Amino acid sequence: MPTITVKIPAPMTVDASTLDMEARVLRRPHCQPSHIEKNRHLEPMQRKDTWLAGAVGIVLYIFLPISAQGQGYTPYLRGAEHTGALQLEVLKEAPDTLRYALVAHAASLNFDSKKKRLYNTVERARKLHLNVVKIFSPEHGFTGSFSAGEHVEDEAVDGVKIPMVSLYGSHKKPTAEDLADVDAVLFDLQDVGVRFYTYISTLTYVMEACAEFNKPLIVLDRPNPFANVVDGPVLDTAFTSFVGLHPVPVLYGMTMGEYAQMVKGEGWIRGADSLQLHVIPCVDYHREPVSFPDEAPPSPNLPNAHAIALYPSLCFFEATPVSVGRGTDAPFEWLGAPWMDSTGFSFVPMPNTGATSPKFQGETCQGWDLRETPIHPEQGLQLTYLHDVYHAYADQGWDSLPAFFTSFMDKLAGGTSLEDALLAGHTVQEIQASWQPGLEAFMQIRSRYLLYHVMPIPAPAKGPPSAAPAKKTKKPTKKGAQ
Repeated sequence: MPTITVKIPAPMTVDASTLDMEARVLRRPHCQPSHIEKNRHLEPMQRKDTWLAGAVGIVLYIFLPISAQGQGYTPYLRGAEHTGALQLEVLKEAPDTLRYALVAHAASLNFDSKKKRLYNTVERARKLHLNVVKIFSPEHGFTGSFSAGEHVEDEAVDGVKIPMVSLYGSHKKPTAEDLADVDAVLFDLQDVGVRFYTYISTLTYVMEACAEFNKPLIVLDRPNPFANVVDGPVLDTAFTSFVGLHPVPVLYGMTMGEYAQMVKGEGWIRGADSLQLHVIPCVDYHREPVSFPDEAPPSPNLPNAHAIALYPSLCFFEATPVSVGRGTDAPFEWLGAPWMDSTGFSFVPMPNTGATSPKFQGETCQGWDLRETPIHPEQGLQLTYLHDVYHAYADQGWDSLPAFFTSFMDKLAGGTSLEDALLAGHTVQEIQASWQPGLEAFMQIRSRYLLYHVMPIPAPAKGPPSAAPAKKTKKPTKKGAQ
């Protein structure tokens, strides 16, 4: 079969002239608004041409934009320095007899600026003498060591002598028995801001239970690593599942506290009007993207900020005959399959803590190492990956090949439109443009529940430059150098 060369334009280029300063919406030059709201001035971004070779004998040249902070993207904040749990002292004003349940996990970390160390919200609550009588854990368990979809029993964690109850599997929603000895529920999960990441579904079920059993819910808010990015197809409610319960896009650009207010305000749960919802807001947060401590990532297969930035773009491959690197040292940073021709890079998925039964276990997958691929949350959903690999597969015309998409695709995409568009041969730009009516409608809903504003862009200094000579600055000492 002859080799075909396919050249794809850059997924997104950024220029200061495309920034609508009033609406703070960044517009993709090649389609309708992508609804990536910005909180910093954007310099024209340079582009680096990066090529990836060889899926099933087809050479793919993918031109990817540089994501370095110096190229116009907002620098990452350290998320643990801005959590709502840093203001947990406000609960000391409540009666000492209140019994709390805490929805948390190992990634519920906060940074103590005085002692210069990280601590979990469980520890924080105990030091404040809050009477936490029960801990609820999400998918992956409290320790974050269980693989996606793995059944989690109630856990016992060293050093934590509080009963733990799993909210996963057949027990996703707290029962009357679970809440019988509880006066209020605290919610503090570190989410990643992507619709099919299940922590917002856990939030929804906890909200329903609190409304049903008349328990106040207090959300300890945390920054969203995708900050203001709103992108991707909006979920069709005919396709609701645990990886998508509400009509929101793949990237919805809200914190957990904001999301909870939207779910209640829009009446998306039973008993929404009766729910006693409170949000302890983030500290000094202005909708910047954040990174998380390496000590405890949000889940085992999203170990770093780079993998998280790739996650909304690569997760669709979970419904295809392509591995996203589960069962390797670089989940959501390696991409490949046994049926691909040699690309110069290969990996072999094997069982590990985060993937007990990975796709293509023990098989050599040809593909790509994306660890050096520049990516930033503000680039949004990069559909080019899925589009190109699908067409590399489909263009072979082999009758013996199984269907590229499984039924799980409809749940991840929130409907059939994305798969239908790819099967019909639509371009990336055409597909992105088709999302815009849904995104416009969602943006109107979303705007009613935002708690945080972007940092104002400082105006440039006016007047003639000073005639005084510039002051000499001291060179940083070795101790102070970064």
